[in-house]
Amino acid sequence: METMKRDFLSLQDLTQEEILALLKRTYQLKRDKTKMRDYLRGKSIGLLFQKPSNRTRVSFEVGISQLGGNCLYLGPEEINLGVRESTADVAKTLSRYLDAIVARTFTHQDIADLARHASVPVINGLSDMHHPCQALTDIFSIEEKLGKTKGIVLAYVGDGNNNVCHSLLIGCAKMGVHMHIATPGKYAPDREVLKKTKVFAQETAARIFLTRSPKEAVAGADVIYSDVWVSMGQEKEAQKRLKDFKGFQINGNLVKGAKKNFIFMHCLPAHRGQEVTAEVIDGSHSIVFDQAENRLHVQKAIMAFLIPKSGS
Repeated sequence: METMKRDFLSLQDLTQEEILALLKRTYQLKRDKTKMRDYLRGKSIGLLFQKPSNRTRVSFEVGISQLGGNCLYLGPEEINLGVRESTADVAKTLSRYLDAIVARTFTHQDIADLARHASVPVINGLSDMHHPCQALTDIFSIEEKLGKTKGIVLAYVGDGNNNVCHSLLIGCAKMGVHMHIATPGKYAPDREVLKKTKVFAQETAARIFLTRSPKEAVAGADVIYSDVWVSMGQEKEAQKRLKDFKGFQINGNLVKGAKKNFIFMHCLPAHRGQEVTAEVIDGSHSIVFDQAENRLHVQKAIMAFLIPKSGS
């Protein structure tokens, strides 16, 4: 009997129990890179990317290889979703060749359409609304460094209306992490995401606190999180954004309000001198490169969760 395929488009797709199981599997895979090395033997995974990437592409390619699978990279020049061919036709065709699709798209609708029409699992490698692989990695990294997630205070300072913040909101709420978000008024998180987040937060007693004051958000924080002010595709808004986010930089003065043993996180790429100073991102509290490495281990756990084992 065929099992129903699962997709991973947002952290809403996972229960808390499933997240905990993925964290446990990630620890195992990080400790032993040879573990499950034949899991994807004979399987082919496609990376369907509308935009370039460093960490997402490399971590998935290496992870697929370490699990014994074959990886195909399909850039925008090979498949132009909805332009050269309808998204539905692309999804149905690729499902005949591949065992899973990792998609990195401009709009979340493209990922949702791919998943709806594909008969194989679709993993969101990034869309404009969600970045679940990154947020799950962040939750793993927090637990790895601080020994727990429940009750931890994470201060996110910067653009609240972006994919990383949205996914962190959902992930933190599901895992009982208190999240303080400091952002200029018009850059607040998406209302629908906040609405769903509050439902999850009620179940775990997580506090979600929005403010326009970075100092207020960082006060007593265990984790300080930053992301770029100008994301890929927003280059025309660069000057306006740099002006709007003035005063939201993570620097030596701001972090004094956090707990003494706080950790600094950033999903990278980072712009030193804009959203964060070199003093902080290159300092002793920063875990950004451990965080980047963890993408590899977490994504291997996600693939093992969604894709049936070879021979099964």
